[in-house]
Amino acid sequence: MNTNKVIPLLADMAIFVTVAEQGNFSKAAKKLGVTPSAVSRQISRLEDALGIKLIQRTTRKLALTESGEVTFASCKQMLEAAEQAISASTSTTSTVRGLLRIAAPKSLANQVLRPLFVEFLKQYPEIQLHLKVTDQVLDPIHDSIDFLIHITEQPLEALVNIKLGSVVQSVCASPEYLQNNATPLHPDDLKDHACICLGENAIDTRWKFMKNNQQATVEVSGPYLVNHSGMRRDAIEQGFGIGTLPDYMVNQSVQSGQLVPLLEDWKLQGNYQGDICLQFVQSKYMPNKNRVFIDFIKQKMLTTNNS
Repeated sequence: MNTNKVIPLLADMAIFVTVAEQGNFSKAAKKLGVTPSAVSRQISRLEDALGIKLIQRTTRKLALTESGEVTFASCKQMLEAAEQAISASTSTTSTVRGLLRIAAPKSLANQVLRPLFVEFLKQYPEIQLHLKVTDQVLDPIHDSIDFLIHITEQPLEALVNIKLGSVVQSVCASPEYLQNNATPLHPDDLKDHACICLGENAIDTRWKFMKNNQQATVEVSGPYLVNHSGMRRDAIEQGFGIGTLPDYMVNQSVQSGQLVPLLEDWKLQGNYQGDICLQFVQSKYMPNKNRVFIDFIKQKMLTTNNS
């Protein structure tokens, strides 16, 4: 059947879907705002065009034939595709409003995402943003969130994943500290330095490094253990010792001369680094508020990372 013959049947196919879903002609007619006889005529016209019987009619109810079941599935997909096309075509012009629930880790949310969220709300004032700041990896389904932003080397497989950037851990110290202590040239040199650790568990004082095929593990110690990156940065800047920080916490301080990166040819192993991932549940029909947030955060984060 060519396109010229299919186009006149599209409306009949949509009505057939409504009849099948409603279970009788009267309910379908009421939903469509037409008479039952008009619905009956269009179903008969569709059956004649296709050359098959779609519906078994009785005085009390109707039932789809075997051919009707197959045809219904195809027509249903056609109708859903049409609805999706309409949704996509209006996404840029219709008002964007509603609640967005987003989970993000504390440090990244405060240092990187906070100004972006403010800008997003100014651009879309009818969106309400509910931000859950936590270092726990939440489940979008069970924890009722629309978007999960987290730093990981292993994104959750069941979710859509969009890479927004990457994070590496940087080893650094203040110029004042290095004036009074020798600059470490190898990870083993850290044994002789005061090191500021997270203190979350016993292995936080065991720093592992990699350089090409070389590996080095060093047990460090120091006067201050703190699992808050902002407080750790303050302590490093004030010369309490050498510490590790995510690169987005270090960059500005390095540019201003408050911090000096160390062991740059070595990669520190461990948590709190990897890809910055935006993850969410796959959906055939995405609300406009979700779509604009994805486009906004991708554009802002990728622009920041490439600048």
